[in-house]
Amino acid sequence: MSGRDSPPTFETILVSISGPVARLTMNRPERMNAMTNRMVRETTEALEFVAGRDDVRVLVLTGAGRAFCPGADINGVADGSGADERLGPDQFKAAVWLHEMPAVTIAAINGACAGAGLGWAAACDLRVASRAAKFNTAFLDVGVAGDMAGPWTLPRLIGAAMARELYMLPGKLDAEEALRIGLVNRVFDDAAFTEGVQSIVDRLTAAAPAGLRTMKQNFVDAERMGLSEFVELESKRHIALFQFDDTREAFAAKAERRSPNFTGH
Repeated sequence: MSGRDSPPTFETILVSISGPVARLTMNRPERMNAMTNRMVRETTEALEFVAGRDDVRVLVLTGAGRAFCPGADINGVADGSGADERLGPDQFKAAVWLHEMPAVTIAAINGACAGAGLGWAAACDLRVASRAAKFNTAFLDVGVAGDMAGPWTLPRLIGAAMARELYMLPGKLDAEEALRIGLVNRVFDDAAFTEGVQSIVDRLTAAAPAGLRTMKQNFVDAERMGLSEFVELESKRHIALFQFDDTREAFAAKAERRSPNFTGH
């Protein structure tokens, strides 16, 4: 998809693209960005759009206001208003897009992160939390088994035993505990959170585009391949990268102890 295409406009989320960086902000701050069916559908559509942009190298997922996303809008489910439209299985693929899109995805967790919101965060490549962030699965608290791929993503992040504990014995975790168990990669003080997230974005966008995209694809493919099969694919991609000007530039810059000048070729 051409970089000239503008993101669609949505009711429950904000989507912006600036250079190689896309930002998707869950935008129901009056409800702490709690999910409705419409938000689920719109987020899936937005992520599919971003995944088709060959100019986007990093996507940041965050929430407006003081929360990331606490999961489903409980009051809306209870009174029926949260079921603002019917959903089918195709509308539940946000976690797939976050995990498998060519761009590196970052969950910038600025507050409450629970239920389906935790599922989306866990599907991202990286998770960065503010010190005020709180985590919970919370599914059993409302009598459901869960959605948004947590049983697939969480065991890969924190191990099978801990993932089962978080689901079957739900309770709140603070940011430091989330860091300790490997649920998040980094924690920043609240005042430094925006700057901390941006520093990670800057580091990723400064990397060689083809190298970064291939690295992401290697991780995705490795999850569904045997070792021998994966090594064959990985080596072919590794050899192919040496045909890129950016790869030669990266080696030259490292040898000359200077910053590289990548062109995307």
